[in-house]
Amino acid sequence: MSIVKKIEIDGQDVLFKASAAIPRIYRLKFQRDIYKDLRILEKSIGEGDEEHSNLDLFSLEMFENIAYTMAKHADPKIPDDVEEWLDSFNTFSIYQVLPELIKLWGLNVQTDVEAKKNFVLQSVK
Repeated sequence: MSIVKKIEIDGQDVLFKASAAIPRIYRLKFQRDIYKDLRILEKSIGEGDEEHSNLDLFSLEMFENIAYTMAKHADPKIPDDVEEWLDSFNTFSIYQVLPELIKLWGLNVQTDVEAKKNFVLQSVK
């Protein structure tokens, strides 16, 4: 099961998809754990206030990689290169997009947990 969300970036509607495949896709492409990276980003961005956040260049790169992975998963026509995808935008704020991606990922995880609970309950009956 997956969840797709449209987020406006630089005046463009961009689809992002969260599913059980995302951790694997992210790990294979970037050799990193998306769960850990999202936790780091969530802590770094704080309440979404640019002046009080702890985002560094490495955090920004993690965000770009996560956003790219979820966008590519939603739309296979997106270029295979992160930089090429990023070049399709003038600018966009991590403080606007990251909270939306975190919500999307949270909805996906919540849906997976509920589906597993329902499966176990149905299997036990």
